[in-house]
Amino acid sequence: MRNLSLITALTIIALQSSYAAAQVCYSAVTETTPDSRFTINEDGTVSDSETGLMWQRCTFGQSYDSDTDTCEGTSQQLTWGEALRGAENATFADYTDWHVPNVKELASILEHSCVQPSINETAFLSTKLQNYWSSTSGISRTDLAWVYQFDKGINSLHAKTSDVYLRLVRYEK
Repeated sequence: MRNLSLITALTIIALQSSYAAAQVCYSAVTETTPDSRFTINEDGTVSDSETGLMWQRCTFGQSYDSDTDTCEGTSQQLTWGEALRGAENATFADYTDWHVPNVKELASILEHSCVQPSINETAFLSTKLQNYWSSTSGISRTDLAWVYQFDKGINSLHAKTSDVYLRLVRYEK
């Protein structure tokens, strides 16, 4: 009987952990990326009127389905070098001038009033609660590059050999 209770409890915990936590936003903190700032394009991109940047709505490796307004496929984790090469070769939404965002560009899409994820979920879909690459290298440690973690919106340096998520950006003309 005791083993059955333990198995039942473990099953309940496992089922609960499979559900994604809902984004938590705090009304006492000023919203930094309101919906009005973004234009959602049918090609899977989002335009930022404040910065003039165009972003992928989905994490790199996924495709956007405009009929269901969802991201499909598997998001890829890449080393920093793979991320730079992936951006150079990307032809997403018929654009060929994508790049890995620098640390300031990546910081511009952080939503400081929310966590889990700390991003505007209307504009940016399927954001992982993990690190995303920037193109900005460390200064004293050039084997490291800056990342932002979209769980709580914090940045840190990571080894360029780490497997990290990516969201590409381009300058809108």
